[in-house]
Amino acid sequence: MASAAHVKAPGPPGPGHFLFTSESVNEGHPDKICDQVSDAVLDACLREDETSRVACETCTKTGMVMIFGEITTAATVNYEQVIRDALKDIGYDDAAKGLDYRTCNVVVAIEEQSPDIAQSVDSQSIEDIGAGDQGIMFGYATDETEQLMPLSHQLATSLGSRLTEVRKKGICDWVRPDGKTQVTVEYKEEDGRMVPVRVHTVVISTQHNEDVTNEKIRADLMEHVIKPVIPAKYLDANTIFHLNPSGRFVIGGPHGDAGLTGRKIIIDTYGGWGAHGGGAFSGKDTTKVDRSAAYAARWVAKSLVSAGLCHRVLVQLSYAIGVPYPLSVHVDSYGTAMSRSGKSDFDLVKIINDNFDLRPGCIVRDLQLRRPIFQKTAAYCHFGRDDADFTWEVPKELKY
Repeated sequence: MASAAHVKAPGPPGPGHFLFTSESVNEGHPDKICDQVSDAVLDACLREDETSRVACETCTKTGMVMIFGEITTAATVNYEQVIRDALKDIGYDDAAKGLDYRTCNVVVAIEEQSPDIAQSVDSQSIEDIGAGDQGIMFGYATDETEQLMPLSHQLATSLGSRLTEVRKKGICDWVRPDGKTQVTVEYKEEDGRMVPVRVHTVVISTQHNEDVTNEKIRADLMEHVIKPVIPAKYLDANTIFHLNPSGRFVIGGPHGDAGLTGRKIIIDTYGGWGAHGGGAFSGKDTTKVDRSAAYAARWVAKSLVSAGLCHRVLVQLSYAIGVPYPLSVHVDSYGTAMSRSGKSDFDLVKIINDNFDLRPGCIVRDLQLRRPIFQKTAAYCHFGRDDADFTWEVPKELKY
């Protein structure tokens, strides 16, 4: 296996082949801290009041975390304690790591939701709840992995998750919470299908303590992170590894960089595959279609691929504030529906309309989105996860 601190940009991988790269960040990354704090606040509200309306943003910098936004809830929430508990769960228990949950400054700037929004969204019946805002949402699925996720993104996400696992289990006791991963996969295209051939490049940058050597970092990352995650069939003698390529990464977390909720929307979805409507997820209750309709679009896309109707598919939904039904449903199977099942994309839209009620209230009802399950969605992707609470990952049995 090749390891290089500096390599030239890769040339063309060969006729019919191409390179595609996805990245991820660990739960200790400053932006991901903010996503998790925002969703911890959401969960705290939902535990006591499942109809809570939450739009909670978070920012962080050295020694400070601030939440701000609009929340309307009957729950009694100690916001400061929720924030400190979330930081503790992540592992920020020492100022040397970038933040200490016990001593950091916590600022709470929360107001109630505008009644102008509430009157347009609220309804006597959950089925008739209007969308919390306008917007476009996308869902994507592909049969290139068991999870029906893009391989490049699945591997980058899994590497980040494994980095956290070896830190929290003490397997690599030098690892600190902040970190980033990136995986470049060589693909070939066959009739619209994306077929992974090999892993071309792996990048891992992990925060570490002051005592560990670069040699140990690279050896441990290879043995305890990369080998358990990336199947050997995708690695070869030409795979390139950039392991802490900057040399040292001691200062990290909010000390090294400021963090904001909603700045990792591609990491949260499909790693650059498909498309993205621009809306972030964390800190939003599921009357906000930015979140609920994106989950529904993944549910729809995964159901279509799981049913054998196409090899991969992109589903777009659009909404207007206060209007229950989606304004449009669009499908692009990249030609794979016809080759896989003889169906056209027009046929797939009809199948969607016949099998799914995509009103926001019905999405919330069918996917059980009033439960306090969202903090764990806020790191390592909202999709492709094997967790019973991720109801949108369970394909629906379609009638057509």
